Amino acid sequence: MDFSYDDEQNGLREAVSALLARAYADSEQRRKAVAADPGFDEKTWGRLAEMGVLGLPFAEADGGMGAGPVEVSIVAEEIGRVLAPEPFVEAVVLAGGLVAELGTDAQRSEVLGALAEGTLVPAFAHTEIGSRWGASARTVTATEDGGSWRLTGVKEPVPHGARADLLVVSAVVGDATRLFLVPADAEGLARSGYRNHDGTRSAKVEFTGTPAQPLGDATGDQTAAVDRALARARVAYGHEALGAMETALTTTAEYLRARKQFGVPLSKFQALTFRAADMYVSLELARSTVMWATLVVDNDGDVVTAADRMRLQTSRASRHIGKEAIQLHGGIGVTAEYKVGHYTSRLTAIDHLLGDGDWALARLAATVDQHETVDPTA
Repeated sequence: MDFSYDDEQNGLREAVSALLARAYADSEQRRKAVAADPGFDEKTWGRLAEMGVLGLPFAEADGGMGAGPVEVSIVAEEIGRVLAPEPFVEAVVLAGGLVAELGTDAQRSEVLGALAEGTLVPAFAHTEIGSRWGASARTVTATEDGGSWRLTGVKEPVPHGARADLLVVSAVVGDATRLFLVPADAEGLARSGYRNHDGTRSAKVEFTGTPAQPLGDATGDQTAAVDRALARARVAYGHEALGAMETALTTTAEYLRARKQFGVPLSKFQALTFRAADMYVSLELARSTVMWATLVVDNDGDVVTAADRMRLQTSRASRHIGKEAIQLHGGIGVTAEYKVGHYTSRLTAIDHLLGDGDWALARLAATVDQHETVDPTA
């Protein structure tokens, strides 16, 4: 199977790579960006919008570029390669993806057009304290009174929730989960932002009778749509992890060639070379699984199951590569001044966003008896 990019896709990759390389030429530039709110560089976000990156997956009628999952994956991988903190997956793939799938014509035009232009940053407020990466809301409730909707409850953590101009919020309506749009200046909305261990931002978001607008015209349960959106975001995060793992491996290999012990480079020690080779095997296994999952998304297949399989392999690979990168760097691997620790921190964060490897394994194990038995003699 041919996994190579065409000329347009290669052009996109090169353009995004060049932009992010200038913005985050070294670890110090990223540290400065994440040290102050909102935790990413607004100028870089604007430049991504100028390039059309923020509107890639959306229809041209909604102000987007009409591209597909492969183009989205290219951007996510370049973001991971330099640990760019811009909320591409959170805003474009997840929150924007929900609006693109469920929103009315007016909602899509207003939200997606502004997102593509870089003037609006949406965030998906879904996770609740005590929940475990499910697709249904549990404690945040929505009530209707005279045709108006109000939300009550707490969402935490909400990635980039303090910076968001618009929140896409899941809430319980009867026995169903429905989605609502809440602007940042809504009455009864309180947000408390904080920094995560990898430098990105999250927030505790409280709703106290907060006015909200239903997303879309549907009145039924929207849990399935949430499940699909979360799966697409997991696949995009998988590509971000690929970029981070590749940089961690490359950095480690360069260090082994440059660092000397007993007068010879560390790469001359067979045991260390074998460990680096094992890192490469983990990376390539993860790459093949993530690319396969992207093709499933592109062909409208069972994206939920594909994302779970991809998540399991990526989780194992990222843990292996992250730990080995630090170990093979020795003492400097754990210092804040050296970058491999930051890559491991980000890989750990990605592993716990939207469901970790153990969670994905449990979901896959629960469906084992739903598959047909293969006849080995056939």
